Amino acid sequence: MANEVFEAVRTMLAVREFADGPVPDDVLGRILEAGRQTASARNGQPWHFVLVGERDRLRKLGSLVRTGGYTANAAAAVIVAFEKAIGQYGMSDASRAIQSMLLTAWGDGVASNWTGFGGLEGVREEFGIPVTYDVLAVLPFGYPRRKIAGKKKRKSFNEVVSEERFGQTIA
Repeated sequence: MANEVFEAVRTMLAVREFADGPVPDDVLGRILEAGRQTASARNGQPWHFVLVGERDRLRKLGSLVRTGGYTANAAAAVIVAFEKAIGQYGMSDASRAIQSMLLTAWGDGVASNWTGFGGLEGVREEFGIPVTYDVLAVLPFGYPRRKIAGKKKRKSFNEVVSEERFGQTIA
């Protein structure tokens, strides 16, 4: 039996080049809803997502994330922030929401990549995010510029999975 979620996990790649053109509002809404629906520790839901779609704002956003200059060429981007007061769970919960959004986008044929990793104070200030939040990442979204083909480079199953005890191969 086919499993669409597993296929999205198996095939999703990081994409940094986007085709010109918008991502439909209903698709962006589904991506954001996937983040909102993600499970969180103690149901704290410590995240806040800021959707950015204006071209000038995307350019500014791309300039503020050292690893995300290509955000300027995306159709849209989502800033992912979490409440600092939540403590150790905030980053984990926001990371879970990011993965939900990336997989949902991929399922709709929309590509993305995680840019930045915390401490994005310039993004926080520029986009009016309260000081009580930490900006974890920026997710640029768009349709891939070219057809995506290739094989993921992953360690073998037995290198990363054990049974009952570390290092014991699954029979």
